[in-house]
Amino acid sequence: MNNQAKEEQISKEEVAEATEVKETEESLLDTVEKEVEAEEAVKAETELAEEKEEAKPRKKKAKEEEDVVEEKTYTIPLGKALIMPPRRRAPRAMRMIKEYVRKHMKIPTRAAEEDEEAPKLMLTNELNERVWGRGIEKPPRKIRVRATKDKEGNVTVHLAESD
Repeated sequence: MNNQAKEEQISKEEVAEATEVKETEESLLDTVEKEVEAEEAVKAETELAEEKEEAKPRKKKAKEEEDVVEEKTYTIPLGKALIMPPRRRAPRAMRMIKEYVRKHMKIPTRAAEEDEEAPKLMLTNELNERVWGRGIEKPPRKIRVRATKDKEGNVTVHLAESD
């Protein structure tokens, strides 16, 4: 009987171990399923966020197009920037672009009244990179730009080839 009792005890222990193994396997499967669901939720959220980001620039571009009062394209000669010493040529070219656009787009340098702000002149990064692209010593001889004026009188200067 002693052997039989030992066998029963061993079989009970094996059954208990098997159920524990099954429970741990089930709990592992549950955690894996939860992790997969969480990953899917994160993916869905990132896709929604990307769609919102893609939608925002479209609205912004449309808003910019509505606000444009005047738009002109100019070819600005920058040959006189080469008169300067080599390390001052690209900064001179940038100043020449600003002066040219101020003159031709009729931007006042000071506000008419003290309460008002003077209209701003903004150059885009693409234009800046084109002028500085070959370094400080070798700015381009001429450059085509597109200047747009909005309702407040602010002027933004874009590179003409980027459109």
